[in-house]
Amino acid sequence: MRIKVGDKVQVIAGNYKGAEGTVQRIESKTERVVVSGVNLVKKHQKPQQTGGRSQAQGGIIEFEAPIHVSNVMLVDPESDELTRVGIRREPVEGSHKTIRVRYAKKSGVALD
Repeated sequence: MRIKVGDKVQVIAGNYKGAEGTVQRIESKTERVVVSGVNLVKKHQKPQQTGGRSQAQGGIIEFEAPIHVSNVMLVDPESDELTRVGIRREPVEGSHKTIRVRYAKKSGVALD
């Protein structure tokens, strides 16, 4: 997956199309991401017993649900336009080794 935690992304499909936010969490097994302020859902939760004498509070909880990674696109940090993410190898100074670097395809700016 080429999207990482902390990337600024924009939703390109679904009910929240056009909304921007930062990636908070990645679920790699299901290929889903949680974006701040996007796909808000409400859950009705009962009060539950905790380990002590107090109870966990019940009520309506609102939180961000995960969306599929194919429905988001990275926002280019340089031009604030949507871009794809590429991967290239760059040499390490003073060594014959190379490192893997993510970059924005539109502007060529390294993301890591």
